Amino acid sequence: MRIISGEFRGRILKAPPGLGTRPMLDRVREAMFSTLGPGIEGARVLDLFAGSGSLGLEALSRGAEGVRFVETETAVVQILKANAEALGASERVEILRGSALARSSWQPPEGQPQRWADLVLFDPPYPWLSNERRGPLLEAVSTLLSEVLAPGGLFVFHTPKRGVQASDFEVRFEPDARKYGSSALWYLRAPKEQPASSEDPA
Repeated sequence: MRIISGEFRGRILKAPPGLGTRPMLDRVREAMFSTLGPGIEGARVLDLFAGSGSLGLEALSRGAEGVRFVETETAVVQILKANAEALGASERVEILRGSALARSSWQPPEGQPQRWADLVLFDPPYPWLSNERRGPLLEAVSTLLSEVLAPGGLFVFHTPKRGVQASDFEVRFEPDARKYGSSALWYLRAPKEQPASSEDPA
């Protein structure tokens, strides 16, 4: 697995052995970052279900300001840390071992507003969308969109092709799906804050 573009282009990342994690296919990852384009420059990124860190480190390579990674498996966290260190990017990342669905994993960095993340990368295990974890997973998505994603920020949800539908999200986030073989990327944009009126109240 390699970094596709940017500062760390071509650098190889370690991946956890076995089938416990499911890295996003390179062509889907490339399509996602092509869609994100220059909007990633200077972004504060929250990478949930981070695995080896391939998504967040790609974002960092393309100009993101910093990335918080959240991963639950201790062995995978060690690989993620090794990948960040190998790129010389440790000072620009925060790595938390914990649940991606826990509110404590989303708390704003010191000095940042409550809605702090300009880009949220959400790549849960596929089976979670077809078992008892589906409800809590979609509830977490709703909370992240409303309470963590910065105004005008973007939420990217990697799902099976038919894992979710537009009606699973509030229309104000303008859900937009791009499908790639058996998978899909859902893009959800937080509304921008309306500027305060300069007119005096009547």
